[in-house]
Amino acid sequence: MKTMIKSAVLAATASVALAACEGPNENAMEAQGEQQAEIVNERAEQLEAQGAITDAQEDAITDRAEDRADAMEAQGEAMDQAAGTTTTTTVR
Repeated sequence: MKTMIKSAVLAATASVALAACEGPNENAMEAQGEQQAEIVNERAEQLEAQGAITDAQEDAITDRAEDRADAMEAQGEAMDQAAGTTTTTTVR
């Protein structure tokens, strides 16, 4: 039980520390990409529920949308690095 709690605390701490390293473009591009992926996912789920596409097609559409969101985040990170706006903050 203690090991599980320690693992959860370490994971949460690492997540916060990683989030603190992102720059403004990366954050904006990530948010936009996630929003677009969610819209695509919802529409794909509707189409699958209507029988217009298969479950496998719905999964593929969602995967492509998530890949595009990841690419947008990476582009934002590259923009921040080029501009020197990526910050590294140690969170304790």
